[in-house]
Amino acid sequence: MDKHTILKNIYGYDSFRTGQEDLIDGAISGRDVLGIMPTGAGKSICFQVPALSFEGITIVISPLISLMKDQVMALVDVGVRAAYINSSLTEGQIRKVMENARMGVYKIIYVAPERLLTDSFLSLVGALEISMIAIDEAHCISQWGQDFRPSYLKVTDFIDMLPARPVIAAYTATATKVVKEDIVCMLGLQNPTVVVTGYDRKNLYFSVKKPQSKMNALLDYLKENGDKSGIIYCNTRKAVEEVQEELFGRGYPVTRYHAGLSDAERKENQEAFINDSTPVMVATNAFGMGIDKSNVRYVIHYNMPKDIESYYQEAGRAGRDGEPAECILYYSGQDVRINEFLIDKQMERENEELDNEEKELISERDRERLRKMTYYCFSNECLRDYILRYFGEYGNSSCGNCENCLTEYEDIDITSDAVSIISVVHTSGQRYGMNSILDAVHGTDNAKVRQFRLNENPGFGALRSRTIIRLRQIANHLLVTGYLHLTADQYPVLKVTKQGMEFLRQEIPTEPILLKLAKKQEEAPAAKKKTSKGGGGSEAKYPELFEQLRKRRYEIAQKEHKPPYIIFSDKALKEMSSYLPTTEKTMLEINGVGSSKLEKYGIEFIGLIKDYMREHKLKS
Repeated sequence: MDKHTILKNIYGYDSFRTGQEDLIDGAISGRDVLGIMPTGAGKSICFQVPALSFEGITIVISPLISLMKDQVMALVDVGVRAAYINSSLTEGQIRKVMENARMGVYKIIYVAPERLLTDSFLSLVGALEISMIAIDEAHCISQWGQDFRPSYLKVTDFIDMLPARPVIAAYTATATKVVKEDIVCMLGLQNPTVVVTGYDRKNLYFSVKKPQSKMNALLDYLKENGDKSGIIYCNTRKAVEEVQEELFGRGYPVTRYHAGLSDAERKENQEAFINDSTPVMVATNAFGMGIDKSNVRYVIHYNMPKDIESYYQEAGRAGRDGEPAECILYYSGQDVRINEFLIDKQMERENEELDNEEKELISERDRERLRKMTYYCFSNECLRDYILRYFGEYGNSSCGNCENCLTEYEDIDITSDAVSIISVVHTSGQRYGMNSILDAVHGTDNAKVRQFRLNENPGFGALRSRTIIRLRQIANHLLVTGYLHLTADQYPVLKVTKQGMEFLRQEIPTEPILLKLAKKQEEAPAAKKKTSKGGGGSEAKYPELFEQLRKRRYEIAQKEHKPPYIIFSDKALKEMSSYLPTTEKTMLEINGVGSSKLEKYGIEFIGLIKDYMREHKLKS
């Protein structure tokens, strides 16, 4: 079959998404490929379609047990022979998979990187014709990536040991320029086809809140959205337990996930979430990688993550079906301190293969990422634009679908205040942290200010009339806009950047520095509500039919022990409930309905549609 026939017959789609076809063509032609595509952009199709085109077998390397299980289940459901090998299987099950592989049963085998160099797996691949090696989550091979895994360093050794070099295909959702270059170098990609589709996902609404009580803010949100499926991320196990217990006690269908639970409970809770029997998950970042649940309508970060890469990857688990979804972050100063502690603990616990100098470099990098994440929480500019610029993309400065773009602001001229703060940083030798500098310009005569002799600085008390809160807003703005820099040391200090020095040298600043502040409630209407924000997206023309189809899908899913979205996505059911397909031909025109799904479920769903049409006297 050619690529278009595979796409239609197997997956039920008429056309490829942006970037998919270029990556597929590159692999099929025998070239190495690197695809950088956001969560939900369809990376799996980019290696599954070539895999089904090749004569031999494709090995997919992934660190994610849940992803392997989901994707193999989805492939088998559409008639593709696939299997996985990881620690969730018994030795007997692994032997059976290997035996089947030798007999040519499978087209695609997923494997964890830790298994690659085992004698049994090397013996297996030596007996197979390997057409392609696909490396998912490829950023894990880079020490400069947010999720470096030493086990990924085995991938290149494994490739070198193969009898013949197959096509090497790498994929990731998040990679800065440095990480992208590292992937190409570390994997030895040869003249690869590189496709970066862009990180923007227009269906996601971004918001940062700084509530006095995070729990009250969460409860207020769930009052309006408690019937939807969502993920609530916390950065410690203790926080997961506290949030889950509070929500469960108030009657919400919620479960939990963190590394402190038994394997059995984690598996049970994950399946309850995927199958929609418990649609709300409270979890640490140990949860979610590889979860292909399409109908997650919101992701709430109860605590700020440690970097933009992690945040965007976790937030991206919302709205994978392309329908509108919300990504909300609750920020507090305590989040920064907890993340600093977690970075230190991670360095002690992991990366044992690295020397002290490399560990120090990685620690410094992690702290700098934490700074950028913190700046995101204080930015009054477009939140989407901030994220895209972090990854090297430059688009519109206003997206119209984030809290900042939907809030009315006024510009405050802070030029003279900025001069005072930058001057104190410069004249004090650029040796002190933010709190000490702000105390000095505010004229606070405390022990630390006296110890550092900042009370003798010419700028001491220059901004006595300003509140500390306003001074911190100004300082954060100077950090975000590049006039000041906060070092990534264990005890960070403020430095004046080249841009800041040029600003200081001007007798009369050529351009004012403006700080955007939200207008007060009495001065301006509240932030405009975007009607589609976080909602169910494009609605079915006949909602009652949609609910009937969804109920039947759930019953089938329970009977077959598989997630409902693997049978049909919500988007497919909405199309059915709008276009009313009553023949096999018209059912195949629904996005996500291929020949295998039509054969398994199509006739039954067509019957439900016909019954609804007769009852309501509707014409096709």
